[in-house]
Amino acid sequence: MPTTTAVQVTDLHKSFGPLEVLKGIDLSVARGEVVVVMGASGSGKTTMLRCINFLETPDRGSVTVCDTSIDCGPGGPRGRHRAKMVRSVCRRAVMVFQQFNLFPHKTALQNVIEAPITVKGMPKSDAVALGERLLDRVGLADKRDEYPSRLSGGQQQRVAIARALAMEPEVVLFDEPTSSLDPELHEEVLQTMRELARDGMTMIVVTHEVKFAQDVADRVVFMGGGVILEEASPVEFFTRPQHARAQLFLRQVTGDNRVHHSRGDAAADAGTVEDL
Repeated sequence: MPTTTAVQVTDLHKSFGPLEVLKGIDLSVARGEVVVVMGASGSGKTTMLRCINFLETPDRGSVTVCDTSIDCGPGGPRGRHRAKMVRSVCRRAVMVFQQFNLFPHKTALQNVIEAPITVKGMPKSDAVALGERLLDRVGLADKRDEYPSRLSGGQQQRVAIARALAMEPEVVLFDEPTSSLDPELHEEVLQTMRELARDGMTMIVVTHEVKFAQDVADRVVFMGGGVILEEASPVEFFTRPQHARAQLFLRQVTGDNRVHHSRGDAAADAGTVEDL
């Protein structure tokens, strides 16, 4: 079992204007751990991910990725020193998005090697060798010279995963990576993610894919209203959720009305997932 912390989020807050989206998140993820984050739309899941690698700037709290810790409060680092620390975090914790965000005018291989060359200064020959290995790893060695328009959605997402891995990260953040795909294409992306988990990659995955969470996650984190409401093993979460909002969420995403009721059932039954 991993013993070293890969990601530590402490008292994380984020607002957009008057809307407080994150209200004090505390989360620790060990190296090699796969944490699945679930919750209704608007619960703060994506914002939390984006704050971890500073696509959004937290209002306060702290984010630690491996050995780089950034205090986001008024006493935190500023200027060039802060920018250097953020770059360190971004290289170690990379994001795979709902939308694939591939460069349409670049081939699959060119998309994968862009960041190693421009961000890390890797020689092109080394980047090409790395890109070819990664495309082979995600099952797309034969698509290296294809443009995104000639790839299926599942193939494009696998190129996006290879592109993220090209930065040789220590943590991969997945933001609902199958939500833009037709159902029949989900499995090819999820299988790639399963293989990453087997290889020991640290992963934080925002998803509604229950089977993936049951099979792969070491821990499930359930969010609601900008806070973490429940953390449990997959077995505990999917069979004995403790929070009423988690019970309702699972009944709606699984269609199983037999989900264990422990407390707050009347309040849960009165609402919908979107209300939570």
